[in-house]
Amino acid sequence: MTVSRIAHLAVALDTADWGEFRSWCERFGPRAGVLKVGLEAYLRWGPRAAEVALESGAKLFLDLKLHDIPNTVEGATRSAADLGASYLTVHAGGGSVMMESAATAAEGRLSVLAVTLLTHLDRAELARLDLAGEPQERVTSWAALARSAGCAGVVCSALEVGALRARFARPFTLVTPGIRFEAGFESDTADDDQRRVATPEAALADGADLLVVGRPLTRADEPERVLSRLADAATR
Repeated sequence: MTVSRIAHLAVALDTADWGEFRSWCERFGPRAGVLKVGLEAYLRWGPRAAEVALESGAKLFLDLKLHDIPNTVEGATRSAADLGASYLTVHAGGGSVMMESAATAAEGRLSVLAVTLLTHLDRAELARLDLAGEPQERVTSWAALARSAGCAGVVCSALEVGALRARFARPFTLVTPGIRFEAGFESDTADDDQRRVATPEAALADGADLLVVGRPLTRADEPERVLSRLADAATR
């Protein structure tokens, strides 16, 4: 039987257990458009984690959030492309030259996505970092910088995606983590550390292209119920 893929879903494979990592690839790879390998998995297993994710048939998203001098980021981007990644993240805070180096090194083989503000950062935390102002303002400013630098898109919270889509038309890609469900729906976010969140329906309606979902799916008691909800989200 052919299993339909949820093109707008990127499953975050955040685990330190190899058996669990493989089982998630096998279970979610045929259903999701993208599998996301982040720092926890990549630092533990390296390129092997990327290879196993790709074996599922889904696209590979290397969420390494590169933030270094331009020459180093340029070389790392080429390495990510050689691994077969379709997406790679860099930090917008690294500046224009760093992002330009990544975009140039990608050579069209992968999409460089600039991370604007991590979803656990709110106005109070930004003030502690001496970054005064509203998160929306900084996200918009850094997104514009990323587009000018040649990035294919940005990672932003669902609270900013509407304003960004109004300003930046497709094919500029908007990737949205911090996807959560209303109280009472199947999910496990007991140890949640994300603050700027929204439902999948809201994020897609506002213009998100790719939803990053981790614990509410991978730690759910009924993952199939969550997958069905995510598959239907674009039609609601």
